[in-house]
Amino acid sequence: MKLNHYCKINLLIKLVFIFFVSNTYANQMIDDKVKKLTLELRCMTCQNQSVYDSDAEFSKDIKKIVKSKFEEGKSEREIKDFLAQRYGEYILFKPLLNYKNMFLWAFPFILLAFSLFFIVFKVRKK
Repeated sequence: MKLNHYCKINLLIKLVFIFFVSNTYANQMIDDKVKKLTLELRCMTCQNQSVYDSDAEFSKDIKKIVKSKFEEGKSEREIKDFLAQRYGEYILFKPLLNYKNMFLWAFPFILLAFSLFFIVFKVRKK
């Protein structure tokens, strides 16, 4: 009878331990996601500093918003879209790839193609 009682207590202790460890692990994962995303966001009040590195009130508010959105189950892309819609794309260090920014992303390749064309043209001319 005593052995059965100790087994129940042991099982209860293990279940409580697993609950707290999984809860702590989930919070740690959310904190890691918040850190990763806020490193990619620009503080609007600081001079080109990331939201994660800044101590401004704006940055603290953005960190809270990002954490609450992750807790709601939103993806990183959805949070970036929300923040870009609310504050403009300037908040993102890396602009979104969409039709508005297509020239921005394609310009280096266009410049490279024109440069190669002129180099080949000059070499063939000689």
